[in-house]
Amino acid sequence: MLVDSHCHLDFPDFKEDFDAVLTRAEDAGVKTMMTICTYVTKFDQVHDIAKAHDNIYCTIGIHPHNAENEPEISVEDLTGPAASSDKVIGFGETGLDYFYDHSPRDIQQKQFHTHIEAARVLDLPVIIHTREAEEDTLAIIEEEMAKAPFKGLIHCFSASKAFADRVVELGLYISISGIVTFKKADDLRAAIADVPLDRFLVETDAPYLAPIPKRGKRNEPAYTAHTAAKLAEIKGVSQEELAEQTTDNFFTLFSKAKRTC
Repeated sequence: MLVDSHCHLDFPDFKEDFDAVLTRAEDAGVKTMMTICTYVTKFDQVHDIAKAHDNIYCTIGIHPHNAENEPEISVEDLTGPAASSDKVIGFGETGLDYFYDHSPRDIQQKQFHTHIEAARVLDLPVIIHTREAEEDTLAIIEEEMAKAPFKGLIHCFSASKAFADRVVELGLYISISGIVTFKKADDLRAAIADVPLDRFLVETDAPYLAPIPKRGKRNEPAYTAHTAAKLAEIKGVSQEELAEQTTDNFFTLFSKAKRTC
């Protein structure tokens, strides 16, 4: 069994063949998926997908790209009635993206703090996006951890070894995407080589970042298997052990989700 811990099933990329995508995921051993909210104003679309399928869960939150144009949210907004759904098991994705800077950095930072506080209030994990913002991301995580612990993960990890080591030390998990299979990702493979196996999750970030041998195609949850196989190779374990451990890790972190397999 595998879990795709981060995908975007509400995106129009899946509109034409949604049922077939889910069938292929099942056939590939991907038994659970978490579809991620990027616009709080579109949460209902994300939630509806999760409600319609026993093995799909979701989050609520605002992607840093969208922080400026979405309504300014409070902790109370995030932890309100929507978060009480059995299908909502985390907050985000949130964080900092200084590569594109689609939203002003101060607004991204403020929203990041808000999501972390919401995660702490309801004891749910926060899904953290960081790109070209390693220093500020770590500073906010450390500042918030100093207030009180919270649960979370760095999704689609592509940062340095020092960053990986520090966030794991702080109790966070690391989620690995198809980037780890790319030919030029030697630095990433080196950065995660020493991360304990009990701190990894796997994901697609579908429809983006399809792993080799599907590079260049639309990504989908079934392709989690390719990422998991590469991670198993890096860690020197069997694919079965890697699948079992990352699945256990998912349900340990996202303890609100109900494990069926």
